[in-house]
Amino acid sequence: MTERKGTAKVDFLKKIEKEIQQKWKDEGAFEVNASDAASQKSNGKYFATFPYPYMNGRLHLGHTFSLSKCEFAVGFQKLKGKACLFPFGLHCTGMPIKACADKLKREMELYGCPPEFPDEEEEEEEDSKEEEVVIKDKAKGKKSKAAAKTGSSKYQWGIMKSLGLSDEEIVKFSEAEHWLDYFPPLAIQDLKSMGLKIDWRRSFVTTDVNPYYDSFVRWQFLTLRERNKIKFGKRYTIYSPKDGQPCMDHDRQTGEGVGPQEYTLIKMKVVEPYPVKLSGLKGKNIFLVAATLRPETMFGQTNCWVRPDMKYIGFETLNGDIFICTQRAARNMSYQGFTKINGVVPVVKELMGEDILGAPLSAPLTSYKVIYTLPMLTIKEDKGTGVVTSVPSDSPDDIAALRDLKKKQPFRAKYGIKDDMVLPFEPVPVIEIPGYGQLSAPMICDELKIQSQNDREKLVEAKERLYLKGFYEGIMLVAEFKGQKIQDVKKIIQKKMVDNGEAMIYMEPEKQVMSRSADECVVALCDQWYLDYGEETWKKQTHECLKNLETFCEETRRNFEATLDWLQEHACSRTYGLGTRLPWDEQWLIESLSDSTIYMAFYTVAHLLQGGNLRGQGESPMRIRANQMSKEVWDYIFFKTAPFPATKIPKAVLDKLKQEFEFWYPVDLRASGKDLVPNHLSYYLYNHVAMWPNQREKWPVSVRANGHLLLNSEKMSKSTGNFLTLSEAVQKFSADGMRLALADAGDTVEDANFMETMADAGILRLYTWVEWVKEMLANWDSLRSGPADTFNDRVFFSEINAGIMKTEQNYEKMMFKEALKTGFFEFQTDSIMKASWPVPGPVDEILIRSSQYLTEAAHDLRLRLKNYMAPAKGKKSNKEVPQKPSHCTIYVAKNYPPWQHITLSVLRRHYQTSGGHLPDNKNNLQ
Repeated sequence: MTERKGTAKVDFLKKIEKEIQQKWKDEGAFEVNASDAASQKSNGKYFATFPYPYMNGRLHLGHTFSLSKCEFAVGFQKLKGKACLFPFGLHCTGMPIKACADKLKREMELYGCPPEFPDEEEEEEEDSKEEEVVIKDKAKGKKSKAAAKTGSSKYQWGIMKSLGLSDEEIVKFSEAEHWLDYFPPLAIQDLKSMGLKIDWRRSFVTTDVNPYYDSFVRWQFLTLRERNKIKFGKRYTIYSPKDGQPCMDHDRQTGEGVGPQEYTLIKMKVVEPYPVKLSGLKGKNIFLVAATLRPETMFGQTNCWVRPDMKYIGFETLNGDIFICTQRAARNMSYQGFTKINGVVPVVKELMGEDILGAPLSAPLTSYKVIYTLPMLTIKEDKGTGVVTSVPSDSPDDIAALRDLKKKQPFRAKYGIKDDMVLPFEPVPVIEIPGYGQLSAPMICDELKIQSQNDREKLVEAKERLYLKGFYEGIMLVAEFKGQKIQDVKKIIQKKMVDNGEAMIYMEPEKQVMSRSADECVVALCDQWYLDYGEETWKKQTHECLKNLETFCEETRRNFEATLDWLQEHACSRTYGLGTRLPWDEQWLIESLSDSTIYMAFYTVAHLLQGGNLRGQGESPMRIRANQMSKEVWDYIFFKTAPFPATKIPKAVLDKLKQEFEFWYPVDLRASGKDLVPNHLSYYLYNHVAMWPNQREKWPVSVRANGHLLLNSEKMSKSTGNFLTLSEAVQKFSADGMRLALADAGDTVEDANFMETMADAGILRLYTWVEWVKEMLANWDSLRSGPADTFNDRVFFSEINAGIMKTEQNYEKMMFKEALKTGFFEFQTDSIMKASWPVPGPVDEILIRSSQYLTEAAHDLRLRLKNYMAPAKGKKSNKEVPQKPSHCTIYVAKNYPPWQHITLSVLRRHYQTSGGHLPDNKNNLQ
C-alpha cells in the first residue's frame, strides 16, 4: 500500500462527513416506514439488499465494494423521489464461529492460558494440513516452519492476536456467543462511518439467539416441507469426517462450489498366479478397482495401469472382497457403504504399485480373457483410485503409454513386464466418431504427432477434441449396443455392469475440499434432510423467474442458467455449528446457505418486532412476543390470501406488519459478488419461487453481480500486507474519497481494481470543489446577473442537460464508473438526502456540436499562429521574426453541415473584431 504525506485535506473532509452523518442520524434520514412513504406520495419504492456478511472478523474492502453497488443505486433512486429501503443484517449462522471458538478452547486446554505453544521443530509432523510457510535455515542447512503472517497463523490464538486483541480479551472468544456480541457492533460502526443509507432499526443477528428471526426461519422451513420441497434420505454429499457432518460452501476453507463427482468403479479380478505380495490372500476375491467416467468404453480394455512408486492398500469390503486402491480413495469408499463400519477402512495389506505389476486380471466386458497390470508413471494420487483401466482405442493417454511400453524393451524389463503381457494386445474398435473413425485415439495421436506419454500438452489437446465429440456424436460398434449413440447408452451400460456385480457407483469430490477445521472432505452417503432443487416442476418455475430477472450483464445470466441446469439436491441440515433447529426434527440444525434465502422478507417487519435490538431481546414496539409468532401468524403477514389466525395479537397490529411487507416486496436489487451465483443467489431464486409460487410480483426483480476486488492491481492478502479493512480505508481516504475509488474500480463481472492513487486524487478533488463553492458563495454579489440567453449560455444549458441524461442512464444500468465520469459531483443543498435528481431541459445537439467545432477551430488557429510567429530553429538562420497578422480568412466548403457554417462565421466575425486575438476557449465568446 502506498505511503501518504499530510492529512489536512482528508481530516477536513472527515470532519464534514461526521457532521453530516450526525445530522442524518438525528433526522432519521434513512428510517422509512410503509405508511410514511404512502402518505408522502413518493414516486414508487426501491428495496435493495446485500447478502449479510459473516461476523467472524472486521469487514474489508471486498465487502465494501460489493455493498457499494447497493449504496450507489439507493442514493440515485432516492434522488428520483422513490421511498428507498436498504436494510443490513449480520450473519452468525453456520460452522465458522463455532469451529474457531472450539479451536481456541482446545488450544487453551492443551497449551495453557495464555498458551505456550511447542517449538516449531517439536511439532513438525503435527497437523500438516494447516497452512504454513517453509523457511530455509541457510546457516544450519535444514528446514523449519513458521506460522504465516497476520491472518494465516497456525493457531487460532495467533489469529486473534493479529486482530489487536489482548490475552484477556481472547479468552472470551472461546465461547461462540461472545463472537455475536463483539463483531456485529464493529460492523455497524464501520458501515456507519462510510455513511451508508441504511435503516438500522431493521438490523439483526442470525441464529436462535434472536427469537424473532429464529421463528421466521422455522416458519420458512415448515412451509417448504409442507410444499414437498424438503425431503429425507441417503444422499451423496461433501462431508467432513473430522466435523462429523456435511460440509456446505460456507463451511469450507477451499473448494467452494465443488460437488460430488460420480464414477463407475470397475472391478478387475486378480487371477492366478497371484503376485508374491498377494499370495497370503489366497481364497479371497481380490479386485483392482478403477474409477472411470466412460463405462461405455470398457469393451476395449487391453490392460490396467498402476504407478510403481505409489502407495496402495488392500482393504476388506462389506461382503469380504478385497479392493486394491489408494488410501485416499478407500477413505471415500468407507463413507459410501463399502465397508462394515462407516468411516473405517479395514486395511489387510499395504503395497507399492511395483508389488502388483504383471498381475493377471479378469476385466468386465473386454474381449481379452486376461489382461495385465502395467506401469504408468503419470498417475496422480489426488484423483480417482490410483488404478486406471486402459482403453487405447479411445483414450489418447492409454495409446501413448501402450506404444511406449511396446517400443521400449528396457522399460518393460525394469519392472519385470514380460513381452506376452504387452505385445499381443492391440486396440479394440468400440466407438466410431465422425472424422476420427473406429480407432479415434490412435488416429488423433498420429495426426498430432504425439511421440510418447510425455507429450502432455498435445495429449490434453487430443482429449479435448475427442471426448466431447465422442459423447455427442459417437456411435457404438459392439454387442447389443451397436449403432446406438453414446449419450443414449452410457447409463444403460453402467447399470448393466452394476447389476452383474462387475462395477459399483463411486463418488469423490470434483476437486479437493478443505473444511474450516482443516479436514480434507470426502463424499459420504448420509441420512439427511435436503432441498430437492432438481425436482422438475420447481426447476422449471425457477427458470421462469430467471427469464424476468434483470442481471445487468449476459455473463451473469449465463452463470445462472448453467447453475439451474446442474443444480440437484442440497443438504440443508447438519449437527454442528450455530443456527435454527429443524422444527420437526430438532437433532438437526438448518445449514447456513439454506436459512439465508428469503430473509429479505424479515427485513420488512423486523423493526416492528424487535425495535432495533440486534438480538431481538428488547421490548417489541408492537408488544408482540416471539412465542406469539406462530406459523399461521407468519402466513397472514406474508401470504396475501391467508386467513386471520387465532391469536391475541390485535388485527390492526398484524395488518401493519402485512402493510410493510406488501409495500416493500419484491426485492428490487440484490447486489453480490459473482461467486455467489452458483449457490446463494440461485437458492435465493428457488426459495422465492417456492414460497410465493402464485405471486410472481413477489419474485426478485434484479441481481447485480460483480467481480473480485484487487487492491492496487494485486490480489488482496493479509499475509502480503496488501489488504485494507473498511475501517482503515475510511480512516485513510475519508468516506467519500474511498467511495470515489470504489465507483471507479470497475462495473463488470471481471476483477475490479481499487487504486489508492484514485482515492488520494478523490480527496484532492473533493477538497478543491468545497473550496470553490466557498469562493462562489463569498463572491455571490459580484457574479453575473440578468438574462442567460447568449450563445454560450445556450450551449451550457444543452451540455448540462445532456450530462444529466447520460448520467441517469448510467445509474439505471448500474454503471457507476461511467456515472462518475458523466456526472461528477452534483451541487448539494443543506443535506443531499433532501435533494432531487435534476430534471433536464431540452438538449440542442446542433448547438453543442457548433460549440465543439468552434472550440476545435479556435484551438487550431492558435496553434497555426504560434507556429507562424515562432523564431526559426538553428543558430545560422536569417529568418526575421514575422509581424503579427491583423486578420485571417477562413474558407468554408459548400458541403459542410449547416451548423459548421454557423460556427465558422461566428469565429470569423469574432476574430476580425477582437484585434486579432484568438479566444482561449468558447466561454470567452460573446
